[in-house]
Amino acid sequence: MPKIKEKKKSKVGKKALIVITISLALIFLLPIGASAASVNVDVNGKGVDTLEIIEMFTILALAPSILIMTTCFTRIIIVLSFLRNALGLQQTPPNQVLIGIALFLSLFIMNPVLNEVNTQAYQPYKEKKITQEQFLHQAAVPMKKFMLKQTKKDDLNLFINLSKAKGVKSVDELSITVVIPAFMTSELKRAFTIGFLIFIPFLIIDMIVASTLMSMGMIMLPPAMISLPFKLLLFVLVDGWGLLFKTLAASFNM
Repeated sequence: MPKIKEKKKSKVGKKALIVITISLALIFLLPIGASAASVNVDVNGKGVDTLEIIEMFTILALAPSILIMTTCFTRIIIVLSFLRNALGLQQTPPNQVLIGIALFLSLFIMNPVLNEVNTQAYQPYKEKKITQEQFLHQAAVPMKKFMLKQTKKDDLNLFINLSKAKGVKSVDELSITVVIPAFMTSELKRAFTIGFLIFIPFLIIDMIVASTLMSMGMIMLPPAMISLPFKLLLFVLVDGWGLLFKTLAASFNM
């Protein structure tokens, strides 16, 4: 019995010690958190507000989402994935190669828009002619124009009705939260349409090879194994990569 009491006392003592430690930590940390907004960090002898640093890190954290949701990256990567599946290839080209192609092809297509963002927003902000809020607003204008050019009217009207936006006289007055989902819907529709058109010639080759093998009685031989070299040969002979990149670049309204 004395041993059990000693164990209980030791457990209670440990819990009390943990509670006291957490309380002291909160007491010391709460004043620091409350005054974080008023602390300035010296960078090259110039004070920088911590809130601006937090906002900049937030933008950097959301950069991949911004790349996917506001540029032509989504349409390109989906079409490339459809092409790989239509050819019957599992991991060739690998995902890293497809993402690299989509990224640099997106930079190539978006170059006029990025130049406009640079001249209208980044350079004035770099020269401290505008504030950070003005920089974000002016940088969003060329991106919104690009997205609106690619967005179908039906998709745009759908999200305008869902958002119950009233008093909007022109599309330029629409919020970016309405434009982005409408743009993404149109991009997905176009990407799947292009993917369907890519599948047709390769599907015909699969059907011809399968019917030929069946007529020859070679039922146990997988048709995909025989049709794969013919699909690769067709893709190479018609200069498939060049034709695909040309079509993708021409499918965007600039």
